Amino acid sequence: MRLLVLTAIGLMSAIPHCAAGGAPSEATGNWAFYGGDAGGSRYSPLDQINKTNVVQLKPAWELHTGDVSDGSDGRPKSEFEATPIVVAGTMFLSTPFNRVLAVDPEAGKEKWSFDPKIDLRQHYSEGLVNRGVTFWSDPGVTDGPCRQRIFLATIDARLLALDALTGHPCPDFGIEGQIDLKAGIANIKRGGEYEETSAPAVIDDLVIVGSSIADNDRVDSPDGAVRAFDARTGKLRWSWHPIQENLAPTGAGNVWSTISVDPQRGLVFLPTGSASPDYHGFKRPGDNKWANSVVALSARTGELVWGFQLVHHDLWDYDTAAQPVLGVLRREGGETPVVIQGNKTGNLFVLNRETGKPIFGVEERPVPRSDMEGEDASPTQPFPLSPPPLAPQQLTTNNAWGINPEEREACRVKMEKLKSDGIFTAPSVQGTIAFPGNLGGMNWSSGAFDQERQIFVTNINNLPMEVHLIPRDQYQPVEKASRQGTLRAEVSPQHGTPYGMSREVLHSPLGLPCNPPPWGELVAIDLSKGSIRWRVPLGTTADMVKNSANVVAGTPNLGGPIVTAGGLTFIASAMDNYLRAFDTETGQELWRGRLPAGGQAMPMTYLAGQNGKQFVVIAAGGHGKLGTTLGDSLIAYSLP
Repeated sequence: MRLLVLTAIGLMSAIPHCAAGGAPSEATGNWAFYGGDAGGSRYSPLDQINKTNVVQLKPAWELHTGDVSDGSDGRPKSEFEATPIVVAGTMFLSTPFNRVLAVDPEAGKEKWSFDPKIDLRQHYSEGLVNRGVTFWSDPGVTDGPCRQRIFLATIDARLLALDALTGHPCPDFGIEGQIDLKAGIANIKRGGEYEETSAPAVIDDLVIVGSSIADNDRVDSPDGAVRAFDARTGKLRWSWHPIQENLAPTGAGNVWSTISVDPQRGLVFLPTGSASPDYHGFKRPGDNKWANSVVALSARTGELVWGFQLVHHDLWDYDTAAQPVLGVLRREGGETPVVIQGNKTGNLFVLNRETGKPIFGVEERPVPRSDMEGEDASPTQPFPLSPPPLAPQQLTTNNAWGINPEEREACRVKMEKLKSDGIFTAPSVQGTIAFPGNLGGMNWSSGAFDQERQIFVTNINNLPMEVHLIPRDQYQPVEKASRQGTLRAEVSPQHGTPYGMSREVLHSPLGLPCNPPPWGELVAIDLSKGSIRWRVPLGTTADMVKNSANVVAGTPNLGGPIVTAGGLTFIASAMDNYLRAFDTETGQELWRGRLPAGGQAMPMTYLAGQNGKQFVVIAAGGHGKLGTTLGDSLIAYSLP
């Protein structure tokens, strides 16, 4: 079994349903946004592939991008996390090298490519990654170059506008088709600490971007501003800053995940990250609004409409990493527009889309206090009354797990030395178990909402982290050991605080997590009732063990699900290199297709060809940090 892989993790508006037999419109057959629609529902109204015939799915075509790095030549490892879009008769996607490809969606043949020529040897805090591109059609122009545009935000922090027909940069946007997003951002001190990893959002004639900022480096991290640019000219229209002015010099609070929009209401929904640094907050007293929140802004002005904070005064790297999912909740005879927002804590919040008020109620519950110098942890944290937590939130020595008695006892002994008072146990010099850890609960994978069935499906990770605060005078030897490879934990300085930090998966001597499996699950929530409908382990370790008796169900996972009108949930994400189809109503696995590499990306589906054939597509290129098989494949499946 690739035992070190699990430890390495520590380093790191609904569309109307198309009735069967009807002639779907081009729009119905598209997958026009990263999340399927502007509100990130990840729902497709297509039902050509359904529960009765999904078992017949076969590979239809495979495209090799050529963009893969295993780290052996000095470049960072690649992470193929992109989800393509299909619109205007063409598929558009980005590669880990941030190239943009236009592809024939029926045959899988490349039409054009564009290379922004990022520095492939730069140390980027997120590695070589790009999750997708965005399409925009200018309603004020009927013909000519750049009437339809592809927007790309690159890992080296540029925003580019390309002609969707040719791939050529649009000369009227910024300077020869691009904007330097580092311009105007305070406190950028080195290359690779301020980046873009997610697809931009578009609403009306605006293109909106957040940023990805290196974690735990220092108090005065770069500004986490969210900015809107004119989609035609690239001129800055507005900027919104998540951290209140009285928290200077604290930075970050940035939006590194995918932004959702509601064109009808003119609202932009932001999932915000942690204020800097993650594990010590004496320079940022108070709740730190609006970090660790979901925030609604006016698309026209960028002004705050409402905000809801999911974690107060974050000390655990509990970013709001999941894309906000917009839907309509049917409950008690009425319909309410909602935002469905998951968090790394495993808590799922359902909020009124127009006001931000919780639908099922939220209560502030007491949580453990910190005993660290200068740290004033929040005495309470918000917990939704419904649904219940999607991931376990308590780990004690009684739960110590091992693949054999010796492994289990080693975990128990290690856990006895660490603080573990439940979720929100504050970091300490002694060492703290953070459970879920910073890769636990709902990450950027997010979830999918079948509005017709009122079922929300998401994948989660159940991984504990061992977190230590390191007194400043003891930090340098620990950092040196980490650089030399004698310490496997991720180590960061947290300059400006009394402590550096280290974190790694709480693991046994063989490198397996010390908590009972499954370490990854697929969970369905009956949203109208606020209850969990089903949960199943996601993936297995069968590819990683020699003895079948030691196979564990449920692996760590990255990359989200989609749901379809055919009653199916498609997801890859796990470490065993399969794309799977589940029955959305029961959780039964109905089909799996073998992938040539890790599928750490969200799949998508669309219609193509003269007769409107449904395809399901997944990027299978693996994930350098997760340790899955690396590759460069984009694979399409269809019925024979």
